[in-house]
Amino acid sequence: MRVDAMTFPKPLAEMGTAAAGAQRSGFDGMLLTEGGRTAFTAVAAAALGAPGLELSTGVAVAFPRSPMITAQNAWELHELTGGRFRLGLGTQVRTHVVRRYGAEFEHPGPRLRDYVRAVKACFAGFRGEPLDHRGDFYELTFLNRQWSPGPLVVHDPKVDVAAVNPWMLTMAGEVADGVHVHPIGEPGYLRRHVIPCLAEGARRAGRPAGDTDVIVPVTTIVGDTDEQRDAAREVARASLSFYGSTPNYAFIWDDAGFEGTTERIRSKQKAGDFAGMAAEVTDDHLAAFCTEADWNDLADRLIDTYADIADRLVLYSAGTADAETLERYGAVAKEISSRTAMP
Repeated sequence: MRVDAMTFPKPLAEMGTAAAGAQRSGFDGMLLTEGGRTAFTAVAAAALGAPGLELSTGVAVAFPRSPMITAQNAWELHELTGGRFRLGLGTQVRTHVVRRYGAEFEHPGPRLRDYVRAVKACFAGFRGEPLDHRGDFYELTFLNRQWSPGPLVVHDPKVDVAAVNPWMLTMAGEVADGVHVHPIGEPGYLRRHVIPCLAEGARRAGRPAGDTDVIVPVTTIVGDTDEQRDAAREVARASLSFYGSTPNYAFIWDDAGFEGTTERIRSKQKAGDFAGMAAEVTDDHLAAFCTEADWNDLADRLIDTYADIADRLVLYSAGTADAETLERYGAVAKEISSRTAMP
């Protein structure tokens, strides 16, 4: 397994230092989310500050950008990083896409599938093949040589998608190079839904099973003392309650034996009771959805839990860690990467 630090894009002048810190600490890569700041420019700044670090968008919002613009950004970042960039794409939710970005959102699953195929058609065009993508949502048929960035000396960027429900996971197995699992994707969910759906998608597309990398963010509860782990437990509780309020994710809680969790969290959310939201996430929830350990045992716990189902781990809690804690997470990342490396 390769191990990434998750982070939110910072002001561009700070991104190089942040990336260099992750690299120096021992991480293989850095995964950059997209919210108030764009992921692509942050990746560029990170790449300049930490040459050799593997970088990916996790995830960039697809629909407000044309597939050609996204493909060009990915191509140039892949060139800048010497082939160490992964393009992670997601749909976001309707309100953001329509009301914040002013873009179309209808049929998000099929639209994202067509989007991925369109981006890959652009990559082929950059290599010199005729551009001829005619999909249900995107049609791209014109690319002059003068408007192409030209071929790369490395392989095409890998294109990953964020997926939660079985339809999207199956689609990822059909067309994507990797799938970004949701932060509440506990190990049982990975085995019950992610792996079988990816395999079914690969079968439909005639691809080898296991062709799609499984990228898993993990929430850790770690510390050398009971007090440190107690504090980390409350941070995890609040984080899971935020994600657990989304109706589309309710089945994950239910399948794990926590029926009605989303409904209970949403009732507190509607009342503006954020402490009550977190309180709905019990210690039993945390035991199922998080990895708890002291620092000496964390690498063992993560390897035991994920080595047979994940290709990349994303240490979610590292994104907001101070410098000392980041160093400790980096040492864990380095140990995991070394111990699970292919011979």
